[in-house]
Amino acid sequence: MKTNKTPMRRCVGCMESKPKDQLIRIACYEGQVKLDPTGKAKGRGAYLCPSESCLKKAVKKRALERSLSVKIDEDEMETLLEELRAYER
Repeated sequence: MKTNKTPMRRCVGCMESKPKDQLIRIACYEGQVKLDPTGKAKGRGAYLCPSESCLKKAVKKRALERSLSVKIDEDEMETLLEELRAYER
């Protein structure tokens, strides 16, 4: 009998390793940064805990920009924050 390993990913905000299904992926494709609840969107991705505090930590450390290799402006960051708040509920 074969048991599947749960893939682990590291949150770019708090830097904790957690199972992939407990984190939310943020994807950057063709210059657009979006929340990816399915985890299957095209493009480079970074993982975050589904909490506002981890997103704020990642923004402060510029970890999200480094992970996605893209500059994120204030409007995109606000949009991400709103999407994350909606996802939390």
